[in-house]
Amino acid sequence: MTQKRDRSRHRWRLRTARSHPRSNWTVTKMAKAPVMADVAARAGVSHQTVSRVLNSPTLVRPETRRRVLEAIEEMGYRRNLSARALATNRTRLIGVVNPSVTHFGPSHMAMAIQDAARASGYATISAGTDSETSSLSPTLDFFLDLAVDGLIVVAPTTEMAEATRDLADTLPVVIIAPGLTSPAPMHVVAVDHDFGARLATGHLASLGHEHIAHVSGPLNWFDARARLEGWRAELTDAGLSTAHLLHAGWGADDGYDAGLELLRRHREITAVFAANDLLALGLMRRFNEVGLRVPEDVSVVGYDDISGADYYQPPLTTVRQPFDAVGHKAIDVLLAAIDGSMSTQSLIHPRLVVRGSTGRRL
Repeated sequence: MTQKRDRSRHRWRLRTARSHPRSNWTVTKMAKAPVMADVAARAGVSHQTVSRVLNSPTLVRPETRRRVLEAIEEMGYRRNLSARALATNRTRLIGVVNPSVTHFGPSHMAMAIQDAARASGYATISAGTDSETSSLSPTLDFFLDLAVDGLIVVAPTTEMAEATRDLADTLPVVIIAPGLTSPAPMHVVAVDHDFGARLATGHLASLGHEHIAHVSGPLNWFDARARLEGWRAELTDAGLSTAHLLHAGWGADDGYDAGLELLRRHREITAVFAANDLLALGLMRRFNEVGLRVPEDVSVVGYDDISGADYYQPPLTTVRQPFDAVGHKAIDVLLAAIDGSMSTQSLIHPRLVVRGSTGRRL
């Protein structure tokens, strides 16, 4: 019986050996990953110079920087971020909270922040949230668990801005919220939408229009309120009526519906300042359907200067938001906050882009 078991075990070993060649079981020793000292030796510089190339490249002469970057590429060197975080007490990670909506402004703001962070040697981790403040708390906890160096919050609504306030006692926070005063210790960066609305409204008034309507966005949004206030202030300064006002959403369909309501309530209007370009698109479609020509019968100004605004028929006069400038400013302010700066408030001016949808009052 024992001999039979031995023969059976021997046959199993033979089958195993044939089906699993020895080479398949050979463990190949992994090549050692290059470290900063290896890159320094290849480039003929000190490891401090390699560090400067990686962290502050503008401080290194172009020729030296080129040699170091070539060595990094040739050797496949990758920084050990965990070791770096331990040594510097920084992760070089920035959290970005962005509302989970498809509106042009917030989405482009987030992209601009990401580009600016990358240019400064930081990585961003983005998390979306909806308008319910209850969904924001787990998002903020997520960033705290990641030990981000700081947080940028694109906050279109008052509720979202307020829900972020307590976190500013824990880590540096920059909030992008036009019209929000800078509550310590938060930092505020925003487009000056009041100024932008004044540009749009003043342009229409300069063309001789006296009955200038405004179609606003949802009033729980900072942007909508700031643009409404700018429109109202500019008309008041010019001695013109502020009675031609209609509240709407942000979509082209909202503008389409608002166009009919405007004509029903305010037949005397000759110009409209729409709170964004999609509203303007809907308005122009409605005006065209009822036989009103843009700009001969009614002038229209939008806001944002979205991609394709210059292909509207006629091309849309609008206010261009400086998203890249806001993104870079938000990163600059956050990095200063990480280094201990006090709370600040920064406003960036948009600019008017005049195209074919506005004309002189005949």
